[in-house]
Amino acid sequence: MNTFDWSRKVTIGMVHLRALPGTPRASHTMREICAIAASEAQQLRAAGFDAVLVENMHDLPYLRRHVGPEITAAVTAALCAVRQSVDCPVGVQILAGANKEALAAACAADAQFVRCEGFVFGHIADEGWIESDAGELLRMRKSIGASHIAVFADIKKKHSSHAVTSDVSLGETAHAAEFFGADGIIVTGRATGEPTAVEDLQEVRRATKLPVLVGSGITPDTLAEQWPYADGFIVGSWLKRHGRWDEELDPDRLAAFMAAVQAQRKA
Repeated sequence: MNTFDWSRKVTIGMVHLRALPGTPRASHTMREICAIAASEAQQLRAAGFDAVLVENMHDLPYLRRHVGPEITAAVTAALCAVRQSVDCPVGVQILAGANKEALAAACAADAQFVRCEGFVFGHIADEGWIESDAGELLRMRKSIGASHIAVFADIKKKHSSHAVTSDVSLGETAHAAEFFGADGIIVTGRATGEPTAVEDLQEVRRATKLPVLVGSGITPDTLAEQWPYADGFIVGSWLKRHGRWDEELDPDRLAAFMAAVQAQRKA
């Protein structure tokens, strides 16, 4: 679980896989998907990112929890290509909430972490009701010999309604995730690209001893105010052309973001 040096504030860049075979927007072969993913991972690493996170973001609309063997196999293939292309920690998330499949892919590809939604407390996502799965997931992790793979858990995640748990605070949710065995806590805004509130980070920071990661809306402008309360930053949309997650990586934005990171590290 000691993959990262949290003291220096970890930066994790997103690799959004092109739509995988069988999904509505699919238009690339697996060879092309793997090559693009590896290239993006190399660009992120060359810019100075500490790690990369692979995600099937283009597979809209997402399935709920069970994505099918074809998606698990495709993500694993792409993850292997990324793993072989960079010399840094690699993680994976499979949307939506396919945490077991992500863990299986990570184990097969020798990845270091998974990002999981619905780890504790149920919620209503775009895809419908997402039941919590911490117990099942960590039993699976143990059974397949993958205890070295870290689980970073989203709490009260973006693109979701949490009305059913409105009487459970963000801090209490973070504490529950720690109690149930998560290795890190991810805090987000309301949607992809929307900033994470500093007040939310402060609340989670007080509630847990685990590493706290910002999971959405990070820009060079928001970095300074979030920096004191977070141990890591997962960055995707802002690094793309026009700040859109479905565009190509923008070299100028990569450089600008890492310049802001270096300024904070020196400060």
